[in-house]
Amino acid sequence: MSPYSPELEDEVISKSEEEIEEPSLYKVLLHNDDYTTMEFVVEILMYVFNKSPEDAMRIMLNVHREGIGVCGVYSFEVAETKVDTVEALAREKGFPLKCTMEEE
Repeated sequence: MSPYSPELEDEVISKSEEEIEEPSLYKVLLHNDDYTTMEFVVEILMYVFNKSPEDAMRIMLNVHREGIGVCGVYSFEVAETKVDTVEALAREKGFPLKCTMEEE
């Protein structure tokens, strides 16, 4: 015989008072410099940030003209990984491209 008791089934109380908060989002930024080629920046935007060639060109020109440009907005871990990837690829090619993140 099993200890199953139907009377006890109604006494289960489910309670959830905690509100689930959305994680903070972070903008990933590219900074202009006098050495990194425009072609490399476009490649980075397409490869790391999955931008179309047109979007990559637009963002690259914004970085060139304004000194800084937003590549995308991500959770902390994703943004941190993208910053590390960009800087590693840039160093591998000998470019001083700076990539940072800031909370949105």
